Amino acid sequence: MAVRLALGLVIGGALGYAYHRLVGCSTGACPLTATPFRAITYGAVMGLIWATAR
Repeated sequence: MAVRLALGLVIGGALGYAYHRLVGCSTGACPLTATPFRAITYGAVMGLIWATAR
């Protein structure tokens, strides 16, 4: 179970960062993707939710 949670966090964070780099927000007005930290955090939380769902 701990491995699954860790994978969810890491994969979600990586996808959040990838979304920030590839799609992102050029003006900085987008609340979730304006900074890489927010995008990584949001992705990690979504990955954690996905990892805990059965």
